[in-house]
Amino acid sequence: MKIVRALAITAALFLIHGVAFAQSCELSIDGNDAIQFSESELSVSKDCGEVTLTLNHVGSLPKSAMGHNWVLAKTSDAQAVVTDGINAGLANNYLKPDDARVLAATEVIGGGESTSITFSVADLEAGGDYTFFCSFPGHFAIMKGKFIVS
Repeated sequence: MKIVRALAITAALFLIHGVAFAQSCELSIDGNDAIQFSESELSVSKDCGEVTLTLNHVGSLPKSAMGHNWVLAKTSDAQAVVTDGINAGLANNYLKPDDARVLAATEVIGGGESTSITFSVADLEAGGDYTFFCSFPGHFAIMKGKFIVS
């Protein structure tokens, strides 16, 4: 009886340990009317191959007034992507069309809306310097974070 109980406890600990360290290939982040993302850092393993990211706009303002998107670029390219995106306008999600510096991006959404994208991490370098941000005019200064590939 003690052996069975010990095995059951060991199995339970193994399952808990496995769940605690499981790599998620699905990410979620919220944006709000106070020009903030809910996360300042997102992490993913190259083992995922593909990642699905969901952006939720938990505010109430329309996208024309307080829209948010989620854009991924090398940190060294991020400011230039934003600068070029301003001229592209809302119709282009504040991103220059076919901008090769954009590694992944959602559409711009307004309050109460959600959007998801699935993108490959195969070409991203583990330990590389990546930044995610919102390219809506004026948001980049505070709506950005570190994207970690391990």
